[in-house]
Amino acid sequence: MSPVPSPLRARVLLVLAVLLATLTPTAPTVAAGNQKTARPGAEVVAVTQVADRQVDLSVRSTALGGRTVTVRLLTPDGWNPYDRHHRQHWPTLWLLHGCCGDYTSWTSMTDVAETDSLRDVLVVMPEAGWNGWYSDWWNHGEGGDPAWETFHTKELRHLLERDWGAGTDRVVAGLSMGGQGALLYAARHPGMFRATAAYSGSAHPLLNDESTDRIMGFFAGQGNDPLRVWGDPVVQRRIWQAHDPFHLAERLRPIPVYLSCGDGTTGPLDPPGATSALEADFNRQNHALAAELKRVGARHVTTNFYGPGTHGWAYWERELHASLPMLLEALGTEGD
Repeated sequence: MSPVPSPLRARVLLVLAVLLATLTPTAPTVAAGNQKTARPGAEVVAVTQVADRQVDLSVRSTALGGRTVTVRLLTPDGWNPYDRHHRQHWPTLWLLHGCCGDYTSWTSMTDVAETDSLRDVLVVMPEAGWNGWYSDWWNHGEGGDPAWETFHTKELRHLLERDWGAGTDRVVAGLSMGGQGALLYAARHPGMFRATAAYSGSAHPLLNDESTDRIMGFFAGQGNDPLRVWGDPVVQRRIWQAHDPFHLAERLRPIPVYLSCGDGTTGPLDPPGATSALEADFNRQNHALAAELKRVGARHVTTNFYGPGTHGWAYWERELHASLPMLLEALGTEGD
């Protein structure tokens, strides 16, 4: 393993890496009337070193309508952005943020950047929208922007593996909305992830009317039309089921799955009197998914339904550490 470059050297290497990327030949633009359309896919348009081992990639995405979003990388020891010849690739942990968060959430709210067991892993923390729900939105049958699932599982994955040292051994974890995303991506893309973990995840949004109404409320955030995401939960029932981890349990059966959740009452990491109806709902959803995984014969399911606890970062940081041994074992690396 090569030595860690100094901060100055790292910044220089990043600049050189971006310059090389911009010099790579690209397909010409294709004229369509008076419009010009760039080559489909994603491209890095800027790179920022934000802290030791933390690099932000500004990525322009066709799946997101040509918009530019940010992806944070927590890089392993010896990671070299100047290695454009793919000499070394790293096992990869995708960490997905929750609703109302962004690509900075995991590094700003937890100690993930100081976790020694991740120094041999490339950690990918992508932007997923304030309430993007890790989905290609239905948009009343029109599809198109935003297509978060396509951006993450196709465009970004290919970009990282081609140019930024990501290997093909991957695991995925997330909290709340991102917990649902971690389960969805593992189920909907068989073979892409070797294991998945969901902390207080939306694991069965079709459990009952309360669960469905709650997620529709999230869909309506920021003045959004809630039917744009998956459509109507009755009329577009098949689309909803295709994005409900409970209905995808059979696809999760072959891989290790970690589920954790509190029950919404005041727990040891909460201020006095704190409660969470959202956590209580997700707790019921996670119990339902765990039972369904057992029913379909999943043999590698770990649950930590820890009772008292609300919907908060103190629990998610703890559960990340609790699940890391399983995730890193799936990657073939050593945990703490």
